[in-house]
Amino acid sequence: MVAQLSDEEMIREAVRIVDSANSKGVILRILGAIAIRLHSKGFEDLHKRLGRLGADSGKSFTDIDLIGYSSQWGAIRKLMEKDLSFNISRQFLLLHGKDRLLYYHPQNLYHVDIFFDKLIFSHDIEFGKLGKGRLELDYPTITVTDLLLEKLQIHQINEKDIKDVIILLRAHELGHGDEDVINLDRLAEILGDDWGFWMDFRNNLSKTLSYAQRYRRESLLSEEEYRDVESKIKKLIELLDSCPKTKKWTKRAKQGEKKKYWRDVEELYR
Repeated sequence: MVAQLSDEEMIREAVRIVDSANSKGVILRILGAIAIRLHSKGFEDLHKRLGRLGADSGKSFTDIDLIGYSSQWGAIRKLMEKDLSFNISRQFLLLHGKDRLLYYHPQNLYHVDIFFDKLIFSHDIEFGKLGKGRLELDYPTITVTDLLLEKLQIHQINEKDIKDVIILLRAHELGHGDEDVINLDRLAEILGDDWGFWMDFRNNLSKTLSYAQRYRRESLLSEEEYRDVESKIKKLIELLDSCPKTKKWTKRAKQGEKKKYWRDVEELYR
């Protein structure tokens, strides 16, 4: 389904759903490109230059991705179906309903994907449980750190995802904790325990730097913007190389790339 709403209308719709959930005591947070737009306010010009907002070639946002806690599965269904009148995909419910729900707007304007507890793509990103999980750390999106993990875990990363990474890096500083900074401690903890995730994250940072160099040549990035992104990428690579590694990481590293280290993900799961 191709969204029939503008990018700005899609953003407002995503926030409307999360706000409605919040009013009912239900925790939902926005994922993906819309979340990056919301989490990078003040950088709208960069979004537009990179074609990630109001692009002439078409709409940037075609659906809405959300995540909640499985302990609120029933409350989320009630919110979406009764309170907001979304139509659930019955076939998808039968196949994947425990881990994920798929909804269609009442006027079929767009669809909404809702994940539970973790993202299962090329690699897993865990969000914990209600009351002590990571979804409560930010609003209305997941944290910027988890957004970066979401984008850089993709084994076959594409250019639009790389553009999103550049925007995230440009709009946020590296630091500690989850107060609107990229949390180096969380990155070290996750990637120092999972060699496969570490590999894809590191490789994708290198790809992002290569694209940033191209965008600088094409004047899509200014020299200042490029230097800022370059500096952050180099610091992140240094972190990956120097952070403590677990026995699990070390054991898997010995097997190297001869053994598949990622999960194949069909387009539906992107």
